[in-house]
Amino acid sequence: MDRFVTANGLQLRYRDEAGQRQQAVPLLLLHGVGGRLDVWDGVVAELSADRRCIRCDLRGHGESAKPQGPYSLDDFVADVAAFAAALGIDRFHLAGFSLGGLIAQGFALAHPDKLASLSLLSTVAGRTPEERERVMQRLALVVKGIPGAHFKESILRWFTEDFVAKNPALIEAYAARNAQNDPAAYAAAYRVLAESDLADRLSQLAMPSLVLTGEQDQGSNPRMARLMHDRIAGSELHILPGLRHSILIEAPKLVAGILRDFLSKHP
Repeated sequence: MDRFVTANGLQLRYRDEAGQRQQAVPLLLLHGVGGRLDVWDGVVAELSADRRCIRCDLRGHGESAKPQGPYSLDDFVADVAAFAAALGIDRFHLAGFSLGGLIAQGFALAHPDKLASLSLLSTVAGRTPEERERVMQRLALVVKGIPGAHFKESILRWFTEDFVAKNPALIEAYAARNAQNDPAAYAAAYRVLAESDLADRLSQLAMPSLVLTGEQDQGSNPRMARLMHDRIAGSELHILPGLRHSILIEAPKLVAGILRDFLSKHP
């Protein structure tokens, strides 16, 4: 299922999955920092029967190219634009999780004519000084480059205690995968997440938009989600009860259901 394409001078791994009943406009999915395209597996399993779902490993992640940093948000936006062009996709729905949601904001601002809709999942905008300080502390841990250290520090920020207790093998598998990240590329990407903020420009967005996050997400918290919702006119907001950051892993069917309902309103 894995394919590779050259976009913006980089080789990117991607998957292009389509069922038998297809909408005309595909859905492009962007993962979060330190992740890879397979974090969308559960969501795509629910959506791909009737919608073409396309996802890639971002630069510095998974099996995509890992150029030397520093990276910028503009780099990631340019990668997405070139990736879509390489696949011959002129217009699409765009959904981004965490760092992917920040990239999606940047892409929507730079290329609004390309988007049929925008979905922002567990992402960031308008950090307070205290929130900026906390994310910079997490960046410092990533910059130290100790494989797996950031994941171990973040397990209970990302997952609920109940999910961790019931899924030890899954948590171990994700910890092992996180430890495989290239330290320099991981730090370069995390710096983009930590230092970028597009809150002041979100009122420029006019495409149909969805904002959702977990009720207990500390880094991409409900306050930020409400701020994005307030600034993007006509947007739809969902706060998922009891969930933390990793909603794609812990509640893929719930996330897919919300996405399906939202996209059905904007075919």
